[in-house]
Amino acid sequence: MSEGQRQHLGKELWVIFSEPTSTAEDRRAVHADHLAHQYELEASGVLFAAGPFLDEAGKPRGPGMIIIRAANEAAARAIADSDPYHRGGFRTYRLERWRVSEGTFGLRVMFSNGTYSID
Repeated sequence: MSEGQRQHLGKELWVIFSEPTSTAEDRRAVHADHLAHQYELEASGVLFAAGPFLDEAGKPRGPGMIIIRAANEAAARAIADSDPYHRGGFRTYRLERWRVSEGTFGLRVMFSNGTYSID
């Protein structure tokens, strides 16, 4: 297939930009619940990826980004609303529909010792 004939992946996902409205100390009260929520989304196949943005020193700063699989905006919004940070008013969010068109990643699984790496 020539470059002009390439088909893009075209997978649609939803991105939740989660912006703090409280101090990190205040958010600690629900942090474990937030992580449990994320782990549940991951186990059910809804969560594609999630994590904070980092400063120059590698410390979390500002918003976080959560990428999810959802059938439509209403479903994506319901998922975002169910996050304990959002439900409790510790963060607000902005929801964006995102189409994955290009990119790559590598996965290496070592069966002998049960380790893996993602590049």
